[in-house]
Amino acid sequence: MTEENQSSAVRKPNVKWRVVDIVVAAIVAVASGVIFWAWDFIYAVPTALFDSLTPGLGGLFHFMWLFAGPLVAIIIRKPGAAFFGETIAAVIETLLGNPFGVAHALLIGMAQGLGAEIGFAVFAYRKWNLLTVTLAGALTGLSNGLYEWVVTAGWSTLQGVVFTVCCVISGAVFGGALMWFVQKALAKTGVLDRFESGKADVVA
Repeated sequence: MTEENQSSAVRKPNVKWRVVDIVVAAIVAVASGVIFWAWDFIYAVPTALFDSLTPGLGGLFHFMWLFAGPLVAIIIRKPGAAFFGETIAAVIETLLGNPFGVAHALLIGMAQGLGAEIGFAVFAYRKWNLLTVTLAGALTGLSNGLYEWVVTAGWSTLQGVVFTVCCVISGAVFGGALMWFVQKALAKTGVLDRFESGKADVVA
C-alpha cells in the first residue's frame, strides 16, 4: 500500500452531507427496503428447517436484513450513513407491509443501524476497508440477535446464544464482507465517481 493510499484511508473524515450523498443514500436504502420486504415472506422456510435441527440456527437466514446500513455507509462514508440506511430500509419495509408489525420492524431496523454505525465509529470514521465493513456487519447482526432475544418470549439461553451468534456470522459475511465487494463492483462501473468510494485508489 502506497503512502498516498495510507493517507486516504486514515485522513480526517468529512462529516458534511452533500445533496448527492442524501439522494444516493436514500436510493440505496429504498432498494434495500424492498429486498427486506420480499425476504419477509421467504425466510420462514429455511429458518424453520434449520431451527428444527438446532433452535436458533435459523439466525443464519437473517442476513438479508443486515446489509443496508453497511452498504450505504461504505458508499457514502459519512457519520450517520449506516443508521440512515438501515432505518430508511426498515421504514420502506414497513410501508410495504410486513408480518412483524410496524413497531417491531422500525425498532429492529434502528437497532441494526446503530450496530452498524458503531462498527465504523470504532475507527472514528477514518478507515473504510474490508475489516471495518465486516465489523460493522457483525455488529449489525449482534444488534439484531440481541433485540430478537430480548423481545421473544420462551427462548432458552442456549437458543438465544445460538441465534445471536448465527446473526453475527451472517451479518459479518453477507452484511459486511460481501457488501465491500458489492461497493467495489459498483465503483468499477463509474456510478460512484462522485464519492470517495468510487476512486480507483481506495484501499481494499
